[in-house]
Formats: sequence, structure tokens, C-alpha cells
Amino acid sequence: MPFRSLGLNANILKAIAETGYTEPTPIQSAAIPLIIEGHDLIGIAQTGTGKTAAFVLPLLTKMSENKKEGDQPRVKMLVVAPTRELVVQIDENVRAYAKYAPLKIAKIYGGVSERAQIKALNEGVDIVIATPGRLLDLLRGREKAFARVDYLVLDEADRMLDMGFVPAIRQIVKLLPRERQTLFFSATLSREIEKLTTEFLREPKTIEIGRRSNPAETVTQFVYEVSHHLKQGLLVQLLQDDAFNMVLVFTRTKHGADRIARRLEQSKIPTATLHSNRSQNQRLRALQDFKDGKVRVLVATDIAARGIDVDGISHVVNYDFPPHHEDYVHRIGRTGRAKAIGEAISFVTSEDYGSLRSLERFIGRGIVRKKAEGFDLAAKAPPRDESFSPQERQGRQSHQGASSSHGPRRPSQNSRAPQSSSSTERRSDSSRTNTASSEPAKPGRRRFAGFGRWR
Repeated sequence: MPFRSLGLNANILKAIAETGYTEPTPIQSAAIPLIIEGHDLIGIAQTGTGKTAAFVLPLLTKMSENKKEGDQPRVKMLVVAPTRELVVQIDENVRAYAKYAPLKIAKIYGGVSERAQIKALNEGVDIVIATPGRLLDLLRGREKAFARVDYLVLDEADRMLDMGFVPAIRQIVKLLPRERQTLFFSATLSREIEKLTTEFLREPKTIEIGRRSNPAETVTQFVYEVSHHLKQGLLVQLLQDDAFNMVLVFTRTKHGADRIARRLEQSKIPTATLHSNRSQNQRLRALQDFKDGKVRVLVATDIAARGIDVDGISHVVNYDFPPHHEDYVHRIGRTGRAKAIGEAISFVTSEDYGSLRSLERFIGRGIVRKKAEGFDLAAKAPPRDESFSPQERQGRQSHQGASSSHGPRRPSQNSRAPQSSSSTERRSDSSRTNTASSEPAKPGRRRFAGFGRWR
């Protein structure tokens, strides 16, 4: 079914053609006619299914056709989204599709000065795309600017619920006219989400597209069994392969993301980070550099990465195993889009084994296990350079050995006196004993030797 059969405006169709899209996705085919007809809508869809265009295209069509020459701009369409990154991406899509429509657009989010945003509202705009907190701040004293909103879109409502934005959304909705068309998009349909739909929507139609417990068939999944202290080294080794040309790495914490990024930069791998401790400008720059190919790797936390819609991601790496099954499916859904081939790699330690088994039951399939030499679960932590791969450690040792060939270093004033040869021999013997790979397990304890194998 081509776009022209969905009842879209000619100017909108022209803009769609220039973006290179030829056929609508399933959610676009289902949602666009219903929205043009004026129905409230509940759309259950994952990121990457084309849901943004599913509401933007029909609403732009309705606004373009209803706009008369000489009409002063007023806020007719309000889109509320949970994160600044998602607001920016929706804004980019709206501007691309509204290229030939005489509409003014403003984006509103925190982390930047209010001045330009206030100026845009005072001068008059047709479309506002905003995060809940900053929007509520700017609404105070400017209620009249939003008193004639025709269309309200709540995007990624489940994430706004998780982030505690529901009270702010309720306050925003109270300031809007009761006579409006409301569109509600979410990746899941929990009881809490259903309750919200009864508050905000009237006799809505429901579309459920792309909701699945199974990742796309175009995504190949692997698990690497790896000792925790060697995760960074394994990641560096994998990234030596040029096939890893656009890689999204997920980690559990902000500080973990920074540590990984520093390690990759040390290995001359261009990397950016995306998490809430970064400033707004830093986050936008990181995302844009990733899109433009200026960095190969983007290291992100789940919340910060929510709503990232980037084509061409070759690999997703779960550096930290995801805490929830849905998070796993959502993470790896960033690759293998639009029938492209992608790979999802998860690092799994002994502590993650139960979670891995549970995930496999959830998705209804086993995930292929892989091993990298020198990174298995039984590997012992090296005393100093623990974040380096075996190959890198060998190179560092060779370099250090070469440096020592130039002669002994001159001791500093604070250097200790040299130890006796007997103490040196004892330490050397002890070191050989501790690093022996065949060290038996202590009596009464079992040593983990890989998934499904204890000894």
C-alpha cells in the first residue's frame, strides 16, 4: 500500500518522497487513516516501527488543509515526550515532513536556556514538541497560548510513567481544551497505562503493532561468557573487527559508561557517552557525532538511550546484562532494522546465568554461546593491568622488557633499599604458585567453570 492511498496531503507526500520512503510501515498503514478520520488512538508499538511518522504525517495533513491564508500561528499540535533526545528527534522528523507546509515549530526541553523557547511561544507557533517538566514551567502564566490545542500526542507514555512524569502530564492536560484529538503511544499496555488512557482519551481505537517478546529475525544474537574483570578487554578485542562500524554499548550505570569510554579512547577507538550526567549540549553532540560517523561507539544507559532512533547500527553490545527481559528486546531492537542485518552481543558473568536462562525462556529460544581465548569465566584477574586483554598485556610486558634493556633506572631519593636475593626468590616462587592455571579448588568449594558446568 503506497503512502498516496492513505489520504495524505500532496505537500506531505512530496516531503515523504524526498526522505526516500516509498511504503508505509504496518503501524503507519493502520494509524494514519484513523487519525485523519478524527479518532482518539492508542498505539502499542516499539521504537523503530515508524510510530513517529504514524502520528506526524496525518496531523500535518489535517493542519495544512485547515490553515487559511492570513491565519496567525497558534499552538494547534502538542507532542509530549519523556526525554530531550526524543524531543529533538521528533522535531527533526516533523521539520522534514513539514518542509512544504507553512507551519512554525518549536521544541521545549530542560538543560538549556528558556529565553529562546519563551520567545518562540510569544511570537506564535503551530506545533510544540516538549518534555513534561520544562513545558509545565513555561505554561505558568501562558495558559492562553495552549487554550486552543486541537491535537495532543503523548509519546512513549510507559517511559513517562516510569520516570514519574504522570503528575506533570495531568496538570498539562487540565490546561488543554476538552474538545481535542488525543493520540497515546506506548511500548507496553500495563494496568497503569490503561488507567491513563481512560483519563485522557475518549472512545479510542487501539492498534497493537510490533509488540513482541521475540527480537527481529534479522538480529543474530550471541553470548560471551566472560570474567567480569576482563569485560573491557573483550570489548576492545571485538572492536578491532572493522565490521563493528556503528556500535551501541549498553551499561547499567553512568559511571560505568564513563569508564568504558575512557578505556576505548585509550585504545584509539572514537567513542561518545550518553547519560544523565552529561550536559544537554554534550548529549546532543554525542548523538549527532554517532549518526554522522564521527564516533564508532556510543556508550549509553537505558534511560538516556530511550527513544534513540538511528539507522545503520551494526552491533548492540550488552556490556551489563539487562535487568528486565523487555529491556533486552528493546536494546537489541536498535539493530537489524528495515530488514538490515544486525548483531546483538551480551557479556555474561557467572552471576548472570540465571537471568540468561530466564531470558531464553521468555524469548522462546536459546542464545548461541561464544568464547574468546583468555576471557573465559575461570580466568584470574591480573594484578595491575586488569582491564587489558591478554594480547595487550603481552604487548605491554614486551614494551616494559624492552625499556629495561637500556639499563637500570636511577633510584629516586625516596626509593627503598634493594631487597635481599632470598626475599626476591621467595616472592618469585609465590608469584609462580599463585598464577598457575592448574591450581586445584580448595576443599569444600566448587569452582564455576562455565555455564552448566560446575566442578
